[in-house]
Amino acid sequence: MLLRLFILSFACLSLCSAIGLAPGLYCGLENCYEVLGINRDEFDKATLPKIYRKLARVYHPDRIKKDEDREQNEEKFRLIATAYETLKDDETRGYYDYYLDHPEERYYNYYQYYRMRAAPKVDVRLVILATILVISTIQYLSARQKYSEALSYAKEQIKFRNMAIDIAQQRGLLELERGKIKKKQKNGVNPEEVLNKIIEENIQISGGYKKGSIYDTLAWQIIIFPLTLFHWSVWKAKWVNKYWIKREDYDEEAKLYLIRKNMKLSEAQFQGLESREIDEYLEKELWKKAEFDKWKEEKELGEKEKLANSGRYKQYRRFMKKQAGSTISFLED
Repeated sequence: MLLRLFILSFACLSLCSAIGLAPGLYCGLENCYEVLGINRDEFDKATLPKIYRKLARVYHPDRIKKDEDREQNEEKFRLIATAYETLKDDETRGYYDYYLDHPEERYYNYYQYYRMRAAPKVDVRLVILATILVISTIQYLSARQKYSEALSYAKEQIKFRNMAIDIAQQRGLLELERGKIKKKQKNGVNPEEVLNKIIEENIQISGGYKKGSIYDTLAWQIIIFPLTLFHWSVWKAKWVNKYWIKREDYDEEAKLYLIRKNMKLSEAQFQGLESREIDEYLEKELWKKAEFDKWKEEKELGEKEKLANSGRYKQYRRFMKKQAGSTISFLED
């Protein structure tokens, strides 16, 4: 009986002695405080950089000329640098002190060590904010570039130029001779600049090429998200009460919403459609799912026939899908 107690006691002592500093954590089998020659109970963060620089001047490999001593000093310098990095950060030092006081909690200590090593050095909130701002900036600049391209295209169109000439003549900005613009105007203005300005004032571009605005960026959408969610909740509650509970007939606004939903178009794309197209959709009652599916099937059959007759029609379809709802017109149109 006594022999068994002795064996168990010896095994316990052996196990407890085996639990200590781990070779893969922090300063390995060395104590980071002792590596820097610091008493843990008298630790002063303000003097830590001074102690580190003093040791670095002694053990830095560049100060050693002999190759044998350099290799030994490199190892010592890495240990000093590790000890400094561990103790200079309050959070890391806190986990290290816990590790020294509770070496038996090996899994927890490993977890905290590698979590700190893998954790980003920059505040995640700043990274998210910077990402949102970059995306929003790209969105805004891209929208402005697309609008500029659409505007340049509009200025080259005879239809818009003729409209601009009529407006300029009505305002008395340009002089005409035999239906053509005089190259030399009495007021000394450049005719092209006048026409371009009028086109830019009166042009209406919708869809993917509309004029860029900060209100269309991701940053602004995130800012107004609570308000957007509130408005959507109120709208949804009214919709459920009016059309699901009371079973009222759809008004025109509801019909247009259902048509847009069936066609899977954004609000901006749908608003860019021509009035005759929207009237056609209402006439065909495309807010009804069955009617929409029937119309879609007929349209796809017609497209297949066109595709059979035209090798470039597939390319045209891709273009039209990408630019759905994009229109360029004068405000009077």
